[in-house]
Amino acid sequence: MREGEGIAERLARARERIAAAAGRAGRDPARVKLMAVTKTVPAERVREAAACGQMLFGENRVQEAADKIPAVGPGPKWHMIGRLQTNKVKAAVRLFDCVESVDSIRLAEILDRAARESGKVLPIFVEVNIGGEAQKSGALPGDVERLLDLAAGLASIRVTGLMAIPPYSLDPEEARPYFRRMYDLCARLRERGFGLDDLSMGMSGDFEAAVEEGATIVRLGTVLFGVRGDG
Repeated sequence: MREGEGIAERLARARERIAAAAGRAGRDPARVKLMAVTKTVPAERVREAAACGQMLFGENRVQEAADKIPAVGPGPKWHMIGRLQTNKVKAAVRLFDCVESVDSIRLAEILDRAARESGKVLPIFVEVNIGGEAQKSGALPGDVERLLDLAAGLASIRVTGLMAIPPYSLDPEEARPYFRRMYDLCARLRERGFGLDDLSMGMSGDFEAAVEEGATIVRLGTVLFGVRGDG
């Protein structure tokens, strides 16, 4: 992110980097969606991004989203990307177009019940703990197929993708093997008949490697809005 750039320039630069990464991998850039992550970003700046054509946003906290999403107004699509507490499920179902952070059949069942009560079918992603980190949420790779099998029996949710955050590193190349594992896992599950349209992985520090390894959604915050508190 360059000092003095507005959101339009930051979005354009991010899209250029996505397109270049897709090109290096022989991929169609149109298959990669940019999600703008708006944690702590005020609604006014989100509206500014939407006015520039950015229509996919991600939020980490239901409570923050409950104020922000109505303030932004209709038009954008919103994904829940943070850990979802069961007592926030009803609000999440009301607010979000997709929940990316489903890591257990229990949470899937609670979401299914809330979606059914709301009269909607809710798209969800299964969050995968691709690094097997004890401190992180997410289903372990070996448990994902079982979770998908069980979720397939729930009528008011639809699993449409996988999401992952690799172990933290300042070097994006250290994330690359985890992105590759996620792509391979997703490909195997698709071969077995699961309708996984999306693979959500890659953030501001490593999204180009994620695109090169097969991401269809990258979640960008800092490169668009700056570090928290930065204008």
